[in-house]
Amino acid sequence: MSSVTSTHGTKGLEGVVATTSSICYIDGDQGVLAYRGYDIHDLADHSTFEEVCYLLWFGRLPKDDELKSLKQRLAEERKLDPAILKFLQLVPKHTLPMDVLRTTVSALSYYDAEYNKNDHDANVNKAIRLTSQIAMIVANYDRVRKGKPIVEPDRSLSHSANFLLMLNGTAPSETAERALDIALILHADHELNASTFAARVTAATLSDMHSAITSAIGALKGPLHGGANEAVFKILKDIDSKAADPVQYVKEMLSQKKKVPGFGHRVYHTEDPRATHLRVMSRDLGRSSGNPKWYDYSHKIEEFVKGDKKLNANVDFYSASTYHTLGIDVDLFTPIFAVSRVSGWTAHVIEQLDDNRLIRPRADYVGGRYPQKYAGIEKR
Repeated sequence: MSSVTSTHGTKGLEGVVATTSSICYIDGDQGVLAYRGYDIHDLADHSTFEEVCYLLWFGRLPKDDELKSLKQRLAEERKLDPAILKFLQLVPKHTLPMDVLRTTVSALSYYDAEYNKNDHDANVNKAIRLTSQIAMIVANYDRVRKGKPIVEPDRSLSHSANFLLMLNGTAPSETAERALDIALILHADHELNASTFAARVTAATLSDMHSAITSAIGALKGPLHGGANEAVFKILKDIDSKAADPVQYVKEMLSQKKKVPGFGHRVYHTEDPRATHLRVMSRDLGRSSGNPKWYDYSHKIEEFVKGDKKLNANVDFYSASTYHTLGIDVDLFTPIFAVSRVSGWTAHVIEQLDDNRLIRPRADYVGGRYPQKYAGIEKR
């Protein structure tokens, strides 16, 4: 395995090793992403989101009875306190779903049976609850803000199928269920990205799980992190509304010195392995739904940017067209990122607290020379 060389005073902490972890391995030069040593391609091809949750939380793939038990626990936790549901109904309908999610997750701690416990087992229990509850919050608020009735969860369905049921009001096709399941697997963890680091920093103060996940959601909201796929789809939608040629549209963006979202990555120097699967999903969903234009636009843009700028598509680029084809509104793209990433966030919080040390980096001082002589206000 390759390693990153620690540096001093690096802007954005690029390349700086901040901790040790056994959760996620990335080799940016080879385009490798692995959870607990399992390649993301194997997991996307053969696993389920629930199985990946078990892997992240418990450090290994589950046996049959263990997986059944986790699925049952996740299903049983598909419930929200009536006060939470009332809050969702009182929120102004124009409020962004990410803002609602951030505040609601914080409020969940009031109703958690283990709110005052911070040990390993309690945090595993909270990880299970939060994974089920975050999916419910996203789906329920979307229904409420549209004036639609909240859909009761179906505890016989998988996590992905139940989410789509609660969001759209109808049971999803097998193709849609599997597409979302793979998307959740691909987004589940990504080492020390901004939101995961925020969660670990909060946890390291010996704060609680809900505070750590609230911190993570706040970081994920930013357009340089979770919001990038929203920016991608806004471009696709603008191309469609103007009946523009996708390549000419992007050329015009570049001539105006604008960045094309969804390309390049701080870590990967080759193709983002998650984009490999999302590209195929976008294509197949477009064909099966009879609406392939979003994939077609995306593919033309990708081919041009890759050829002209030598930049590869990242996870955000094809997730935009994939999510839209699944019937998901653009301002839900980032919340659905959280529906997946809560599994990785909670795994990192558990790992941090199992062997905790306060995270307290230093800064290179570049201000005025020391010592400065203090002058009274009349002499300044």
